[in-house]
Amino acid sequence: MSVFTKAKASRSRHMKSILGGIAMVGIGAMVLGGCSSPSNTPEKSAGPVQNLTLKMGTLTPETGSLAFLGPPQEAGVLLAVKDINDAKLGIKIDLTLGDSGDPDNKAYATTVPKLLNQKVSVIIGAAASGVSKLVIDQVIGAGTILFSPSNTSPDFTTYADDGLYFRTAPSDNLQGEVLGNLIAKDGASTLGIIALNDAYGTGLQKVTQKAFEDAGGKVVGTQFFNDGDTTFTAQISAIMAQKPDAIQVISFDQSKTILPALKDAGYDMSHVYLVDGNTSHYKDQFAPGTLTGAKGTIPGPLLNDNFQQRLIDNWAAANNGEKLTEFTYAAESYDAVILSALAALAAKSTVGKDIAAKLQEVSGGSGNGKKATTFAAAAKIINAGGVVDYDGPSGGIKFDKVGDPTQATIGIFQYDATNDFKRINK
Repeated sequence: MSVFTKAKASRSRHMKSILGGIAMVGIGAMVLGGCSSPSNTPEKSAGPVQNLTLKMGTLTPETGSLAFLGPPQEAGVLLAVKDINDAKLGIKIDLTLGDSGDPDNKAYATTVPKLLNQKVSVIIGAAASGVSKLVIDQVIGAGTILFSPSNTSPDFTTYADDGLYFRTAPSDNLQGEVLGNLIAKDGASTLGIIALNDAYGTGLQKVTQKAFEDAGGKVVGTQFFNDGDTTFTAQISAIMAQKPDAIQVISFDQSKTILPALKDAGYDMSHVYLVDGNTSHYKDQFAPGTLTGAKGTIPGPLLNDNFQQRLIDNWAAANNGEKLTEFTYAAESYDAVILSALAALAAKSTVGKDIAAKLQEVSGGSGNGKKATTFAAAAKIINAGGVVDYDGPSGGIKFDKVGDPTQATIGIFQYDATNDFKRINK
């Protein structure tokens, strides 16, 4: 037996494995791995009694510019694996955790081949649209599903993915529309945008600009920067010179440099708008009052208190008591795992193409299934020969034919004087 654990000070366990036959006693227990590993060949179940082992990997940002999203996404995955394996309803998950990094450090270039060599049927990730674009052809070429909990680039809607790409996060066509209208509603007539020059940044910038201008505003300047850049003086100076009523910053952890620099340049931070890539807890990182009044958006519903506490407890159990403080895309990660398992049950198979063929159905996008809000309830419906419509903590998903969710909400958050944020909409 081996105990899955992670040292609190280290983020280097790129490829640790939770083997088939996970056993957890209560929320606070350690995750125990079985002493033998299952076959590398995806399975098909011939009879009514199923005994499937679904090999799954993660491609989440343990390092790089989006590393603050690594813990909540892994927390969602780990909790889903616990719920599935504890249920003992015909399927168990054999999970391998892997680091996506970012386009600068390229950790994905090592992780993806390792996962594919292990014959995983589903990869949960990547977090960043830019990383997913770099690996999607390799993943789907192996017949493996790429299932992102947080890709928002509109480009994936029309991508030639052979039916193997899915996401539980909505396209930035929705987040950009909400942002553009929010900025206009708050009274801004002019807007300056500082954005990351990748699929995520350019996509969100275009949609926000269109929505803002459709609402009667004018974008007076857009400045791009590249992943890996460390100084943003030129971009900030160019935007400030236009004296915009509001500034939108579309970035990942580059915001740790950009936001204090905007404050130091004398900009009113209550007129700054952030996005899901940088709406984070800056309480211990910035001087008090740096972000007072600033707003940000994150796709996803208001999390149920019980679900959030389960995430916290399970994460601490698996990580030597480490505290989970970020929750962005945790629910979407959880539901990506649950939906994959339900689709495998419905298909009676762990082959990637078979699972993909059932994902729209189990999400409620087709099939007129019976509602269920937990894995156990949903699995029992499938095992009894029925069709399920699963709604999880991320809400109703209802995939369309190209793997996009057709139901979603966008949370709006506002920062206080401690540089922490609270949701201001339901």
